[in-house]
Amino acid sequence: MLKELNVENYALIDKLNISFSEGMSIITGETGAGKSILLGALSLVLGSRADSSVLKNTGRNCIVEGVFHIEGYGLESFLEENDIDYASDLIIRRTINPAGKSRAFVNDIPVNAAIIKDISHRLLDIHSQHQNLLLSSSKFQLSVIDAVTEFGSLKDEYLKYFNTYRSEEKKLEDLLARSARAKEDYGYIKFQFEQLQQTNLKADEQDGLEIEIRELSSIDEIKSGYEKLTALMSNEEISVINMLKEAENVLGKLSKIHSSSGELFGRLKDILVEIKDIGEEVNRINGSLEINPERLSAVESRLNVIYDLQQKHRVATVSELLDIQEKYGRSLSEIEDFDETISKTQKAVNENLAKVRELSARISALRQKSVPPVEKHVSELLKLLGMPNVVFKVELTRSEHFSSDGADNITFLFSANRDMPPKEISKVASGGEMSRLMLALKSLLVKGINLPTIIFDEIDTGVSGEVADKMGNIIKELSKKAQVINITHLPQIAAKGNTHYLVYKEDTASSTHTRVRRLDSDERVMEIAKMLSGSKITDAAIEHAKNLMSL
Repeated sequence: MLKELNVENYALIDKLNISFSEGMSIITGETGAGKSILLGALSLVLGSRADSSVLKNTGRNCIVEGVFHIEGYGLESFLEENDIDYASDLIIRRTINPAGKSRAFVNDIPVNAAIIKDISHRLLDIHSQHQNLLLSSSKFQLSVIDAVTEFGSLKDEYLKYFNTYRSEEKKLEDLLARSARAKEDYGYIKFQFEQLQQTNLKADEQDGLEIEIRELSSIDEIKSGYEKLTALMSNEEISVINMLKEAENVLGKLSKIHSSSGELFGRLKDILVEIKDIGEEVNRINGSLEINPERLSAVESRLNVIYDLQQKHRVATVSELLDIQEKYGRSLSEIEDFDETISKTQKAVNENLAKVRELSARISALRQKSVPPVEKHVSELLKLLGMPNVVFKVELTRSEHFSSDGADNITFLFSANRDMPPKEISKVASGGEMSRLMLALKSLLVKGINLPTIIFDEIDTGVSGEVADKMGNIIKELSKKAQVINITHLPQIAAKGNTHYLVYKEDTASSTHTRVRRLDSDERVMEIAKMLSGSKITDAAIEHAKNLMSL
């Protein structure tokens, strides 16, 4: 239940604290006093959008805080899943800074608006006048039936299979679309893949081929160079080797008579051995070189194939070509596997659809069982509320299509007059009839979903006299199951409250403020008398007020 509402710097409210109690709380006040402002502040706590326009003083923050007693309403697991500490009193706070930025907290833990909305739906329902339009909503109508239907875990099981079915169906649609596109491209992809595959590319071959073609193309120049080297090293008349041998003889003689020459003699001998080895290697290489036009043509042809493929696929390396080949290969495998994947997915769709169909049929059957009790409950309440000839029917039919709620189409049919057949509510119900209908339906919802608190914002619009009194009795009865906060202009309803709050405006020299005061017994009598007779309170009105409060 809502224990406390604290509001600071919101609209006409400078600072306000209201403590609420169990049972039925009444809020009254003149039109324009600020009752809607209270609801606006409370809606912030429940996750509605906000901006800086709500700030009374644009130089400081707006703060709205609601304290809820939640013991026994099964919120422990929800709070734990969202890393929020559980306590029997839950505090939801919203702050709005002058820039319009909003922040939300639950038990002092920062949270997003989605979490606040999720919590608020479990704690409180605000029924305002415009919500009578909900009567025409099939989703709302279905929620009324579901509120009094014992499903156990059936709806959760259905939702699990429904979500899986939709997921698999979407996957199948995607597969079929991709398969159609892929099959159109199959020939092209296969040609590209086979062309690359048949080329038998190797990642490191291009560098080797480019080196080889340079050598094959320059074979005459290479042979000429080696022949010149051979001549320089081993020419009979003038050669490097002969000159080094001569130097070796000279140093050999010097080493016998001069100690420093010995080291030079050894080093020269090593050089001579190395030069002779180089000469032999030059002769061997030169002897092995030959002009090979066939090999040159083969290398050129191979490189041209590689270059053409690189240009075609706009890459610079064989490794990149191999990556493209692998990609085409994967695409071919995927296309060839599409039929099998589609078949498996279709099977999953069919299996989940069969389960969805079965579970939705069970849900529909349970709903059908709830229809007569709902029709009876609503009809009886409406007759109590001054509609003796009312006909209220629930038309529940199976749909060809499935939704997260099942496969049921629902329509509430209504007639207030004996000679008129029931029709859709939105087409025949007046404003006062809509208010009474909504009260009857809300009473079912409160009972069915174990809602801690319900707020009625002038649900009594369009009714008066004896009907208002009976409506007050129904609201009073509701307050035995849930905390009811009722904003009203009718004294017959106001008199039935356990507690009574007066909303009023107070003018100061510089501004106007909305205030709320809890009335004591005597003040309640005077407020209800004022509602009965207007600003001039008569003794008869006071006596009437006392009589209403004693009923």
